[in-house]
Amino acid sequence: MKIVIATGNAGKLREFRRILEPMGFEVVSMKELGLTLDVEETGVTFAENARIKAESVCRLSSLPAIADDSGLCVDALGGGPGVYSARYSGMGDDANNEKLLRELQGVPYEKRTGRYACAICCLFPNGDELTAEGYCEGVIGFELSGNHGFGYDPLFYVGERSFGQYGDEEKDAISHRGKALREFVEKLKEYQAQKA
Repeated sequence: MKIVIATGNAGKLREFRRILEPMGFEVVSMKELGLTLDVEETGVTFAENARIKAESVCRLSSLPAIADDSGLCVDALGGGPGVYSARYSGMGDDANNEKLLRELQGVPYEKRTGRYACAICCLFPNGDELTAEGYCEGVIGFELSGNHGFGYDPLFYVGERSFGQYGDEEKDAISHRGKALREFVEKLKEYQAQKA
């Protein structure tokens, strides 16, 4: 089955490919299909934003489209940056991390808890829809550590290491997106079996 990933984020695309291609799915990007689309994320939840993106790309491509919306929810910031994670500073990953560190200045380690959240939506041209969610609990560190991953990964600690220090397979096994994708794949297999 050919599936288009509704994202322009190269890091997310790599994670989707890493998890879905070994399961037999042909994963294509919007760019590979010649689609340039800047979808306004007007939802107030990750699930709403994922659906908005999947619907737009499915309609344009006439292919099943998977979108995710994900972000970092920090308890000391009332759940922020949340759905605004990617545009927190308005200036990209480095500036987002700097802003997060500023906002948490003076907050002790035990109160720097938070979680990565991921909502996935897959829309099919016939109107069918599959959804999944995943979460990963962690703590926000005091400084950037590691150069793997993207986004807030160098600040997000699970155990003794930041996601920026985890290898791809290690991260996929415990990450919010990895969990959501595994749940999604099970639902997709059931969906395919019903359609067969």
